[in-house]
Amino acid sequence: MNAKTVPIEDVDGRCNCLAVAKAARYLRAAYDKALAPSGLRATQFAILDKLAKHGSMTIKGLATLIAMDRTTLATNLKPLEREGLLAIAPALDRRARNIQITDHGRKRCDEALPLWASVQAQFEAAYGGAQAAKLRKSLNAVLGTGFEPWAE
Repeated sequence: MNAKTVPIEDVDGRCNCLAVAKAARYLRAAYDKALAPSGLRATQFAILDKLAKHGSMTIKGLATLIAMDRTTLATNLKPLEREGLLAIAPALDRRARNIQITDHGRKRCDEALPLWASVQAQFEAAYGGAQAAKLRKSLNAVLGTGFEPWAE
């Protein structure tokens, strides 16, 4: 069966994008709920965690690291900057901006880590640790398929 002959009713069951999006929304809601006591959402925690591990970087560099378009990332950075969890300043190349986690941001990330670890362990217990590792490996492989989803 080629792409032109796929019956419309088969799209829901065969669409990779929809399946991944549904699973992502489901997991994001679970992680957001678990992280709520820290005042962070899952995406915010991921941003702070990357900055804590990798240090200061440009918006473009962070966007690449977490596979997010720069516009969406910039929107996600604003509340973190307002709360003093990160600082944004011009880079050496004035066209770029550097992001750096603050001491307050590092503290908040450290406080959220046990909450993240708990929901992570709950998911792996329900889904299976080996299967979860295989899922992460498969999803990471998607990033190497050659698509260029974001405009430069």
